[in-house]
Amino acid sequence: MDNVINIKNKRAAHEYFLLQEFTAGIQLTGTEIKSIREGKATIADAYCTFKGEELFVINMHVSEYTHGTYNNHDPKRERKLLLTKRELRKLQSKVQERGFTIIPVLLFINDKGLAKLTISLAKGKHYFDKRETLKKKDIQREMDRSHE
Repeated sequence: MDNVINIKNKRAAHEYFLLQEFTAGIQLTGTEIKSIREGKATIADAYCTFKGEELFVINMHVSEYTHGTYNNHDPKRERKLLLTKRELRKLQSKVQERGFTIIPVLLFINDKGLAKLTISLAKGKHYFDKRETLKKKDIQREMDRSHE
């Protein structure tokens, strides 16, 4: 494949401490995978939640497929994530602790042509943590400039 699809959640690292990453498959319909292959998806406002034993991604926006007919999908529908039982149990026990959440970090197409979602166990940052992160970025940028 010549066109690589990597849809990032740029806000994630700013809003959260990303603790542990998992790669999950996504249950999609035919028109959804076609839209993702065209790069027409957004995960900026998305988050993951458990319904019973299963993990779902909520608010992931996949634009309707341009050549889709009446079979087209709902852009904001809940999509089931495919993980091993062990990974699901681990995530579920962590999410029950206070302050932990699961957020999508990266949506990509693997070399077999399947859509995968990198999700991360995350803990929300406070306002002062965000300021600290911005300061570190600025300092790093200044150091990079001075070395050129």
